[in-house]
Amino acid sequence: MKISHEVPFCLLEKSREFNDYDYCLPHLLDQSEEYKNFFYESKKMGRYIIMDNSLHELGEAYDTDRLLYWVNELKPNEFIVPDVWEDCEGSLKNALEWLMIDLPKETTKVVVVQAKNEHEAKACFDAYLGYGYKKIAISYGASWYNKICPHPNKDFGKAIGRFTFVNGLHHKGLIPKDLKLHLLGTSWPAEFGMYKNIPEIETIDTSNPIMAAIGEVPYTSMGLTSKPKANMNDFQEVGTESINMDLVEYNVEQFRKINEL
Repeated sequence: MKISHEVPFCLLEKSREFNDYDYCLPHLLDQSEEYKNFFYESKKMGRYIIMDNSLHELGEAYDTDRLLYWVNELKPNEFIVPDVWEDCEGSLKNALEWLMIDLPKETTKVVVVQAKNEHEAKACFDAYLGYGYKKIAISYGASWYNKICPHPNKDFGKAIGRFTFVNGLHHKGLIPKDLKLHLLGTSWPAEFGMYKNIPEIETIDTSNPIMAAIGEVPYTSMGLTSKPKANMNDFQEVGTESINMDLVEYNVEQFRKINEL
């Protein structure tokens, strides 16, 4: 699995030292010259780029015209087409529409499973396969994961719920060998170690160790028992003088160690 940890603007250059690829939030390309120039430079360097649609940050996918502009401008290796939070029908509608939209030939379109329950999630996954998509992302924060694992610690329950769903697809032979998976974020950083026998999982992204460090919370031998309270949306402009770099490096190292990555 290739890993990318989202970071505040001040750590963008540093992030290339510990990120396997660069994870791009398109709305920030329009907000920050520093952020935009970082990705122009990453493109020149030949680094692998996955561009999101900014649903998690904005509550809805970024403006379609701006998404199209930036996909054609940066030509990322992958682009996560607009999805609708916990809305299977809306996400499938978008996925069908984006099938018809031409993107740069080097850009793989990625779709995200969205649903209100496990049955819908399975139907969403199967529909994407029928549409011909070759990479599917699974989000971390869906409330229905807590129905699979009704643990008192909801963050832990969501992590186990997602793993149970993905592992079920794998165990039943429902993930085609030519399909790749992306795991979007996490509620519990030790979750990813459970996936090491599922080779179709190609990439993951999470800001968890970075946000924990910004909140001055060191990882334990199991990472954290709950999601960091700090939110990247509120800390993009933080300066390096406010960040404990030793703790950032420690948490990132522990993240990989915990998950045997």
